Amino acid sequence: MPYVNIKITKEGATAEQKAQLIQGATKLLVDVLGKNPATTLVVIDEVETDNWGVGGETITVRRQQNR
Repeated sequence: MPYVNIKITKEGATAEQKAQLIQGATKLLVDVLGKNPATTLVVIDEVETDNWGVGGETITVRRQQNR
């Protein structure tokens, strides 16, 4: 049973976009590895930008500075 965890910043991804991510990840595992889509689990975690950092700064700060 494949398990895929997608982490994105919580910045307004729509339900439709999330559904497309789930469908796409599932299709990728089917196409590349021949996995059964009925047993493929995809989880999307939305992380607040204050809780995600890169280069020593939060994403919130980087977005405010347009980096």
